[in-house]
Amino acid sequence: MPSSLNWVLVVLGALLVLLEVVLGAISGFDFLLIGTALLAGGLLGLATNSVVAGTATAGVLALGYVFFGRRRIRDRLSRRNTPTNTDAILGREARVVETITPQQAGRVNVDGEVWRAKLANGGEETLQEGRTARVERIDGVTLYVKPHAIGGSAS
Repeated sequence: MPSSLNWVLVVLGALLVLLEVVLGAISGFDFLLIGTALLAGGLLGLATNSVVAGTATAGVLALGYVFFGRRRIRDRLSRRNTPTNTDAILGREARVVETITPQQAGRVNVDGEVWRAKLANGGEETLQEGRTARVERIDGVTLYVKPHAIGGSAS
């Protein structure tokens, strides 16, 4: 029975695809793609009534995925470590839009967003409007800034 091996490939491929669906892509689509290779090989073998065509196709597709396609898919699925929200503001340059004194908070503009700001580390310098500062830390909705001379005017 030459077609029995092709049926084994079809059933095994379908089971791997189903397993991927049940697991929810936890395997990184390996089961899905290898299962699809086995399923395609088995179906081709049944269509041509050739065990050699079925197993060769399944083998070539599965090995092709493992050696060439897997890395590309993993790279596309990998999460890049991009800072978001408040983490993205640390170290950024801020423009003072409301004077900041050692005793009183003011406001700064960072990338088009206005934030409440205080002087970092007990700074004693007053930062006038238009001056630039560097964001040192964040506490809640308050940025703590240090004077930044590059691109800013002296107070």
